[in-house]
Amino acid sequence: MVSVPYLIGMLIASPNWMHIVLFIAWFFLYLSSYPMLQAFKKKSKRETMIKWSVGYGAVALVFLLPSILYLPQLLYFALPIAGLLLINIWHAKHKRERALMNDLSAIISFSISGAAAFCMGGGQFDRTMVIIVVLNVLYFMGTAIFVKSIFRERTNKRWLWYAWSYHVLLLPIPWLLGYPLLILPFLFPLVRTFIFGGRALRPMKAGILEIVGSVQFLLLTVYILG
Repeated sequence: MVSVPYLIGMLIASPNWMHIVLFIAWFFLYLSSYPMLQAFKKKSKRETMIKWSVGYGAVALVFLLPSILYLPQLLYFALPIAGLLLINIWHAKHKRERALMNDLSAIISFSISGAAAFCMGGGQFDRTMVIIVVLNVLYFMGTAIFVKSIFRERTNKRWLWYAWSYHVLLLPIPWLLGYPLLILPFLFPLVRTFIFGGRALRPMKAGILEIVGSVQFLLLTVYILG
C-alpha cells in the first residue's frame, strides 16, 4: 500500500534511474518513522526504538541527499510531511493511533510520495500532480474505513453506514476532477465494502482483498492518467 502512490507518480511521469534512489530513501524514511513513533508511546523501549529510528534514518539520508541534489524541488515536500508527522507523534503520545485523523495524516504523507515521484520523472507542480495526491488519499482513506468496518468497528452499524456512504460519495469526484473514467478504480472498493463491510474476515482474506484492490487502483489510474 505504501508503495502504490509512488509507483503511480513514477509511471505517469517518465521513470528513470533516480526513481530507484528516491524510492530507497522514501522506504527507509518510512521504516524510520515507526520506531520513532513507538519511542513516544513506549517509554520502557524508548532507547532501543530511537536507535532503530536513527539507523533507518541514516540510510534514508544517504539516498535522500543525491535525490535532492538531482531535484532540489523535493525540499518543497519536507514541510507538509513534517507537519503530518507531528500529528502522528501527537496521536502516538496520547495512545490514539487508531483515530481516523491519525490514519488520514499518515495516508496524506505517503500519498505525497506520488507527487515526489511524479516530479522526479519530469512532472511539474501542476494539476496532474495534485490529482495524483488527491486520488491516493481518497482511495486509501476508503481502505482505512473499510478495514475498521471488518475489525475494530465490525459490530458498529453506524460505522458500516459511514463506510457505505463514503464509497458512494467518492463516485462523483472523478467527474469533478475532469476525469470521469477515474470512477473505474473506485468500483472495486465500493463493491468490496458493500459485500464484506461489517462481516468477520480473516486477516489473510482481508489482506488479499487489499492487494487486489491496490493493484487494480494502480493499473487503472496509470492507464487513465498516463
